Amino acid sequence: MTKSAEELLEIDRKYFMHPSTHAHDHETGALPGRLVTSARGIRIRDHRGETFIDGFAGLYCVNIGYGRTEVAEAMYEQARRLAYYHTYVGHTTDVVAELSRRIMEWAPEGMKKVYFGLSGSDANETQIKIVWYYNNILGRRNKKKIISREGGYHGSSIAAGSLTGLASFHRHFDLPLERMKHTVRPHWYRNAPEGLDEAAFSRYCAEQLEALILSEGPDTVAAFIGEPVLGTGGIVPPPKGYWSAIQAVLDKYDILLIADEVVCGFGRLGSPMGSQKYGIRPDLITIAKGLTSAYAPLSGVIVGDKVWDVIVSGSRTEGAMGHGWTYSGHPVSAAAALANLDILESENIPAQAASVGAYLQASLQAAFAAHPLVGEVRGAGMLAALEFMADPVRRVPFDKDVKVGSRVAAACMQRHLIARAMPDHDVLGFAPPLVTTREDVDEIVRITREAVDAVATEIT
Repeated sequence: MTKSAEELLEIDRKYFMHPSTHAHDHETGALPGRLVTSARGIRIRDHRGETFIDGFAGLYCVNIGYGRTEVAEAMYEQARRLAYYHTYVGHTTDVVAELSRRIMEWAPEGMKKVYFGLSGSDANETQIKIVWYYNNILGRRNKKKIISREGGYHGSSIAAGSLTGLASFHRHFDLPLERMKHTVRPHWYRNAPEGLDEAAFSRYCAEQLEALILSEGPDTVAAFIGEPVLGTGGIVPPPKGYWSAIQAVLDKYDILLIADEVVCGFGRLGSPMGSQKYGIRPDLITIAKGLTSAYAPLSGVIVGDKVWDVIVSGSRTEGAMGHGWTYSGHPVSAAAALANLDILESENIPAQAASVGAYLQASLQAAFAAHPLVGEVRGAGMLAALEFMADPVRRVPFDKDVKVGSRVAAACMQRHLIARAMPDHDVLGFAPPLVTTREDVDEIVRITREAVDAVATEIT
């Protein structure tokens, strides 16, 4: 017998442990929950028949939008033909081989191989193991520390969660691990010492990184990991000259650079990867989300020439690397990725993201640059954020108990727009699907302005 939506929500409250969800409120019904029943384009539909603009593409991941039957059909045909086989000891499938080649066409120069997983977290776990393996093979057994940034997000597993620079992912978990270090968040608006412009602040960030390396000992620091644009830490584009300044420090001390492209990759910034947009020269790249537009779970680690050569050398003396996942290179997920890349390429969606993204940034600036609640309007491509301040001129934040970001997100939801209250500071984030049109942007900005004005009336 078919169950009603209310029955399903009750079953959900009783049996399902949700990620990043208030356990007591959900179980008691104080947090009512929402049963999502269908989606198309940039809109989702719930059990009440109400539709919402998904201004965050799920979790930054539905790049091609919802309801693309080409991807579903590719997955179906692959599952009918071969639903699963492992990729251990040289086994492969046609879709895995072809996808590996296609990914290299999106990657910046100097990349060599791709290793598959299922999530950004497990991909960054793989990155950590590769970095440690690399230095062990080179005989540098003390060179193991990895530096991330405050506000960086790299997953929620034990090691990858340690790389994440957000306190909420560390509290009560005995994290971060000792080998994981954090340097200054590259957010000029909130973190620049007085009197520094963006270029000077970038030099300051590089100096802080170098000071941390020297204090830890350069012979102990193995890698630096960073998102081209900070995502969950506030959607913060790098200040001018940041990546070139950071790269110079890493080169000086022979430290590997891991570009975490989970959010920025596959067109979100209007470029194939964020690395190309900012001139980053990574040794390793982490991918997920936009690789399949979340139609199936799949992640990857793209290994550059320098690291791959050491892996090959290590195999001659140590045998096979003892690392693997059961579902590495899952054929149904690979088929989804190939169909997704076909759509991204044939419809030139990265170029659309560049054009509409510029319109999104300009529209938000026009609507909010002078708003009394808004301290900063920022973004890059199809990533954008509003940061709320009690005093925007003096950059004085609201008291945490006021919860301005959460209240604005709730007001947007009441008006059928999903935007995200970011977990760090009073920030409202946007990361709409890359198929969003200018007309959609107009609606997103209009609703957001109504929501911000409504909250401003409540608190002033």
